[in-house]
Amino acid sequence: MGALPGQPALQARRVPLLQIAPHRSPMTNTDLPALPTLAELRAELDRLDDAVHDLLMQRAQVVTGVAALGTRGKIPFRPGREADIVRRLLARHTGPLPRRVLPRIWRELFAATTSMQGSFVIAVCEPEPGAGFVTCAHEHFGVLTPLRVHQSPAHAIAEVSAGRATAAVVPLPADDEPARAAWWTALLHHDAPRIHVVAKLPFWAPRTEGASTAQAMVLAAAAPDPSSRDQTLIGFELPIEMSRARLSSALAGAGLTPTGMILRRDPAGQIAHALIDVEGYVASDDARIVKLSESVHRPVVLGAYAVPVDGETP
Repeated sequence: MGALPGQPALQARRVPLLQIAPHRSPMTNTDLPALPTLAELRAELDRLDDAVHDLLMQRAQVVTGVAALGTRGKIPFRPGREADIVRRLLARHTGPLPRRVLPRIWRELFAATTSMQGSFVIAVCEPEPGAGFVTCAHEHFGVLTPLRVHQSPAHAIAEVSAGRATAAVVPLPADDEPARAAWWTALLHHDAPRIHVVAKLPFWAPRTEGASTAQAMVLAAAAPDPSSRDQTLIGFELPIEMSRARLSSALAGAGLTPTGMILRRDPAGQIAHALIDVEGYVASDDARIVKLSESVHRPVVLGAYAVPVDGETP
């Protein structure tokens, strides 16, 4: 890679210090290769650190150019593209450096370069102290990214709607959650700005000892950002008598097979709400959504997210 204007060119790669000569027999002291000294190894590490630093500064310059060309007036982060970058790096990774380090390094890098492009604040729903969602948010969005913590998902989402936060981190929907926690039912109504699900956390699925086990969704006032492997969330407001079997039949008739389903009934309002998770990226104008609307009133694509990596495959 050539140096950008204003940046020094990187020095050509040197032959690694630890290079073992071919075996010769009989072995004498003069046949042994000279092992590098500690001082030489540290000097090599310094050289490599400088090279990495040079590349990081060059990358920041490119990000500045991208921001000038394509992100004016837009939310300055691309969760789908970020997911694909990490997947690509994991696919090419070799050597003793642990794979789990790559997402950690690049998540911090994404946070730093996103903050270069404008205000970058995350609203986090932490229903109770120690629930793990603050830790989960720091893991994904960087330890130095400002967080605003709220006890309810509604307050975290309100921060995004008002433009005071770039995104909200809220608990993963669950069958047994109380009505107050079912934030996704509010997304069925087309308010302005329209809030979408754009990511699922943690993106690095394996959990090491001491890591947060909280699972969350990321919401933003932007359309979902497709990646190479996605899941889509679709929501419905249904007659209260609608059964899971009937809804599944309507989905199958439209060519959609759910990998997960939540069905909530509200006797007071005489309505039911459903949330389904389907494989692939499904846009609001997808032919399957159009077909589904013939049998289910007003299906709403609530968003999509990059499928988290399992630690073995990107």
